[in-house]
Amino acid sequence: MGSSSIRELLGLGYWVQGFRCFPWLAVNFFLKDGLNVDSSTLQLLQNSANLPMVGLLQAISWLGIALLSPSSTSMLTLSLYLLLGNLGASLAEVANDAIVAEAGKSSSLSSSSSSELQSFVWIASSAGGAIGNLLGGIALSNFSPQSMFLFFAIVSSLQFLITISVRERSLDLPKRASNSGITKQLLQLSAALRKPEIARPIAWLAASYAIIPALTGTMFYYQTQHLKINSSVLGISKVFGQAAMLVWSVVYNRRLKSIPARKLIAAIQTTMALLMASDVLFVRGVYRNMGVPDSLYVVVFSGLLEVLYFFKLLPFNIVMAQLCPPGCEGSLMALVASAVALSFIISGYLGIALVSIVGVTGDDFSRLPRGLLIQALCTMVPIYWASCIPDGKKLAEKKE
Repeated sequence: MGSSSIRELLGLGYWVQGFRCFPWLAVNFFLKDGLNVDSSTLQLLQNSANLPMVGLLQAISWLGIALLSPSSTSMLTLSLYLLLGNLGASLAEVANDAIVAEAGKSSSLSSSSSSELQSFVWIASSAGGAIGNLLGGIALSNFSPQSMFLFFAIVSSLQFLITISVRERSLDLPKRASNSGITKQLLQLSAALRKPEIARPIAWLAASYAIIPALTGTMFYYQTQHLKINSSVLGISKVFGQAAMLVWSVVYNRRLKSIPARKLIAAIQTTMALLMASDVLFVRGVYRNMGVPDSLYVVVFSGLLEVLYFFKLLPFNIVMAQLCPPGCEGSLMALVASAVALSFIISGYLGIALVSIVGVTGDDFSRLPRGLLIQALCTMVPIYWASCIPDGKKLAEKKE
């Protein structure tokens, strides 16, 4: 009964988490067309909004954004609403991750069931993302961004009402001692982080994201301003990416769990670099000259690259769940989520700096290939320190 309740609660939570792409797709066009911001400002706002990284906060914030008018809206007002929305999302995300981690230690779940639970929540998140992006691409052509914000506020409100109706005792999570307060949790977390086999992988994961200068805002402007790619095509691209995540979670659970996490994550990092190098050829028109339509490339390759960043989180989280000492599962997974969020912020700011140094503007993308090549080279750097990731075979030996 507890396992069933956990799956239902986490399924809803991760589905809504994935569905957040629905309003965010509209935010990009609202900023570009409604507020007329440039690509660097768009990327700055996208990454700064991740600083807070429950559900009720999301509902309040998106409802507020839905009531905004482009003609009378300031960047500061919109930024505050987005910060509030991401604060709510981050609290819900950390709570979901903590439940997954603690459920993995529950006596009611076997080791294989724990791994299946990780894959299950990924499937739920991917399904929410696929539906959100598909509906987002269609909605952008038929409704205003404010209508989309209002719809997501209603979805968040429903999630909040359903979540608060679930009693914690029905989840059958491991019992906590009555004196297990914040101080004890911090001490346990500190003790865990003093272990090299835990601290080094987290540091590597954070660095592997932070070192890559993100060019998402610039690529969004290149595709919509320069190539005149329709919003529905971008929506389909994101649906393709979420579908790829869905397939990845299923394939990993059935075929790839036996592969050491280090090899798998290094392979994902290499694939990311190759797709970024492919973007260089795309911007230079090589594929176009070969007869490949720009829209097809955006749907397949851009959609895949966008989600490939997150592929390595599935094997990484499973490894961390195996290494985590009993009692601080939730705290450690919250730390991992915070480290990843901070890394994406740093990555976004580095991308803004790179675009400025290279000399890419909203009207001139001639030097964008140079920036993409630097991005691909930066992506390869963490592979040289992949030894920081624990080997799956060594973990199995320790357990024995």
